[in-house]
Amino acid sequence: MGNERIFGTDGIRGRAGDGWLSVPAVTSLGAAIGEVLGARLHGASGAGGARNDGARPRVLLGHDGRRSGPELEAALSRGLAQAGFDATSAGLITTPGLALLTKLDHFVMGVMVSASHNPAEDNGIKVFSGEGDKLSDEIEIEIEQILRARPALDLRGPGPKHDAGLEEQYLDLLLSGPGANLRLDGLVIALDCAHGGGSRIAPRVFGRLGAQVISIAAEPDGDNINRGVGATHMDALQAAVRAHKPDLGIALDGDGDRCLLVDEKTEVVHGDGILTLLAIDAMRKKAWKDPRLVATVMSNKGLHRALRAVGVTVVTTDVGDRRVVEAMKREHLKLGGEQSGHVVFGTDHHYIGDGIYTALRTLRVLRDAKKPLSELASAYRPFPQVLLNVNVSRKPSLSEIPSIARVRQQFETELGEDGRILLRYSGTEPLARVMVEGPDADRIREQAQTLADLISAEIGS
Repeated sequence: MGNERIFGTDGIRGRAGDGWLSVPAVTSLGAAIGEVLGARLHGASGAGGARNDGARPRVLLGHDGRRSGPELEAALSRGLAQAGFDATSAGLITTPGLALLTKLDHFVMGVMVSASHNPAEDNGIKVFSGEGDKLSDEIEIEIEQILRARPALDLRGPGPKHDAGLEEQYLDLLLSGPGANLRLDGLVIALDCAHGGGSRIAPRVFGRLGAQVISIAAEPDGDNINRGVGATHMDALQAAVRAHKPDLGIALDGDGDRCLLVDEKTEVVHGDGILTLLAIDAMRKKAWKDPRLVATVMSNKGLHRALRAVGVTVVTTDVGDRRVVEAMKREHLKLGGEQSGHVVFGTDHHYIGDGIYTALRTLRVLRDAKKPLSELASAYRPFPQVLLNVNVSRKPSLSEIPSIARVRQQFETELGEDGRILLRYSGTEPLARVMVEGPDADRIREQAQTLADLISAEIGS
């Protein structure tokens, strides 16, 4: 299965049934996770999860709307059982919902079976500590070492027991937290659930708060998750807003940690726009003692410009919500996020990025301001940006390929302070990502295509 890292920037991800996501490999993964975290939890080197009082520690599992989810969840459960853990399934749920319930219900860990915004034939494994945090690189490497030594386990036995009450608990947490004293009566919302983990719960949340909800893509059949819908395919929600004339549209992705919006004029409001809207509201209410937020290198320079106008500084970090959370905790900040719509609140929501939570916080701003989304989002005006993906056969350092480095330097000199270039690999797919940003849309499109063509020629698949 190769010697590259098994865990990417957002857990393990790939084609369901193949490689590290075959049933025997996922069973072995469950056992390896149990061995590593069991030893750390209870100080017993390789002794699994048994506690001093004899009780078996509890693990929470969940899955999104993919057909392969329950089978892989059952495989994890069998591996964890061998390592001394009892698994409970929340069933169809969002990744942030699982992380939150793991922490608040005192499970020792949570494991989500999801490939987020990837197509239905893919799947993935995301592991959370008992605090709802993603694992450190050190722990992931430890798990990988065990997994490579024992890449497959063929175990028989039942899957995890399902607790339907967990979904109700998550619903209550959303209603009593960001939904507390929030009334959405008279508001019409178009809601795209991507046929994913939020398909059952998201319409209920907004409906219980009084909104009229027009749901699309909320009927997962195992094969339709993210298919032309959700936060990575905004055309579907824009069409719904155009057809039904709601006050706004809300799009989640397959596992429900992202939130993007469509205003009443059918314009998309990306993560940078949501961060701007929330930050301006916080400054207006004098809610922040420290006027800073965290964004990644992928955020548009327009975010920096819009926030500078209201006295907010951006702390920039590397790509990935885990890096955003690390920076927020280190700097003791209340808000951070990614352009993709993954917005993270601090202690308000335990540093867990949650698409439904983000939507509720945004709706509160709309209700308080008594203004349409288009007006509130207008403070953010992005510089033109081009993002291209290139299929690659390997992932050498792009800065060490002479032809690419030379042309990149030429373009960066040309752009100067009014633009930037970002070249990086996807952490979960065999892709190189080319991002060019600058004031001239036609020119940056040419520059991005030139760089993409060079990468393809050098290392394309």
